Amino acid sequence: MKKNFEFSCGNVFAELNLTNPEELLAKAELVCQINCVIKKKKLTQKQAAQVLGVDQPKISALLSGKLAGFSLERLFRFLNALGVKVNENLV
Repeated sequence: MKKNFEFSCGNVFAELNLTNPEELLAKAELVCQINCVIKKKKLTQKQAAQVLGVDQPKISALLSGKLAGFSLERLFRFLNALGVKVNENLV
């Protein structure tokens, strides 16, 4: 069986022709970091919600990849609230 491979630009959102693919990729990467910190700290969604100042359904949406209601700035604030120092100017 012959397998065909295509090179990727590295941004699946761009390849799907979505609007603002760079922002979507940045959000996805930030959410991945948020999820890692939540798991590392062994927080439940309810506990994470309390730390981040949101309700549990927002955490569920965030960790399920529903990013529409979350700005980059808000995701940076979430990381800071979780104890990860982030400088927005570096991203």
